[in-house]
Amino acid sequence: MTRPVAEPSHTGPEGAVGQATGHRRHIFRELGFATTMAGEELHGSAVVTPYMHVPGTVRLRTSILAAWADSVTGLLASLAVRPRVPVTVDLDVQLFRPAPSAGTVEVIGRVARAGRSIFVATVEFLGEAELFGIGTATFTASPNPAVHMPDRLSIGVPPAAERLTMPLAQRADCVRRAPGTASLPRSADGLNFSNTISGGLLALVAEEAVLSLAPGRTLSGLGLHYLRAARIGPVVATATVHHDLGLVALRDEGNDGKVTTRATARLSDPDSAHT
Repeated sequence: MTRPVAEPSHTGPEGAVGQATGHRRHIFRELGFATTMAGEELHGSAVVTPYMHVPGTVRLRTSILAAWADSVTGLLASLAVRPRVPVTVDLDVQLFRPAPSAGTVEVIGRVARAGRSIFVATVEFLGEAELFGIGTATFTASPNPAVHMPDRLSIGVPPAAERLTMPLAQRADCVRRAPGTASLPRSADGLNFSNTISGGLLALVAEEAVLSLAPGRTLSGLGLHYLRAARIGPVVATATVHHDLGLVALRDEGNDGKVTTRATARLSDPDSAHT
């Protein structure tokens, strides 16, 4: 971490806090992801459906993998820092072969470092028991004393009965405004525990901005660096692509266009091996 985090960017939303009770309706609950402890590891899993695919392909969205990684690592961070709330500083997902089209994806999370000021966790992604990618997330404790951990985390909570009934981007009202630009509104079912736009949805709008410049392709890598909370919306992501490397700036249009997140993405063909 090169700079202090002045405010929560998001707080392990799709598991640690945003769904902490298991009852709050959230877009990412509709993915059917559920977690359980396995010794010192945290395991999560969900079944891939066509509504989770990258448009024009049969491959699982990398932004969904980022959201699941954030959930698993955020829960591990929550266990380590509570009653304080963990704030995601950065999140990175890298795939070395195409993401699955169907079947069950497992996410295995492990603590890499649990320091006084910084917490780091890693994940492995498996499809039908075969490793296809990895991820890393860094957290710090929220400096906001008004933000508290809930009494119960979502570990061991059964998956929600609701499931996606439309493509994820459509469900989140995430739209491509023009080549290289995508936007995402603030919605009640897309917020984290701090009532700001969740990090998983920021991954989605970053992904959409890059993919709008490369129809029919997917992402083999996605790195997100959270700078400040996306509080008002809509969030507008603007991407450029250079030799398959996408650079994205995410701005909170309702908050004077302040940059909330910077992202990098690696484009790949949906059926090619990643190197």
